[in-house]
Amino acid sequence: MIYTVECSFADPLSEAEWNDFYSVEKLPALISVSGFRTSQRFKAVTKGCPTYLALHTIDNHEVLLSDEYRRKGGGNFARWQQHITDWHRNLYEMAAPAPALHEGEYLLLSAVGPDPLLLMGLSPLDMHVVALEKFPQRRWMAVLSGPIDTDCVDLPDGVALYVPMTAQLSSSSEAAVRKAS
Repeated sequence: MIYTVECSFADPLSEAEWNDFYSVEKLPALISVSGFRTSQRFKAVTKGCPTYLALHTIDNHEVLLSDEYRRKGGGNFARWQQHITDWHRNLYEMAAPAPALHEGEYLLLSAVGPDPLLLMGLSPLDMHVVALEKFPQRRWMAVLSGPIDTDCVDLPDGVALYVPMTAQLSSSSEAAVRKAS
């Protein structure tokens, strides 16, 4: 399953500190939770969507209800809560884990169908919502490789383009285990 967390951040003065907290502390804490398989953060290039996206591959919905999740990663945003806006969480069924994106790659998410991604020559992955906000009901995800001029990207409404902010952490990765300890 793919657990998505999306938000924007309304305080430019503390945004860098927020990003450091999320990328350096929160992601390793989450990946140490039993049932979390991968975690990666992204920043939107396009307008009209939340600025930040975190994609997590998890085993099932029960992972998010566990005491371990609440202790290690769920909801420890008290310091930042007043600045978090446009916050959305969803859980999607998907046939594969979240793809690991690297520098020079882009993530596209479409809520308007697979056609815009197919027209770009991409192979979109279909995601069906099963829990949490349950909106949008379906999304399609694709990875775009290669250099693009992000200032000139013209995507239809409902299609968002993201760049990776972090490497994808994996529950099997020694680095994730060391950071979470």
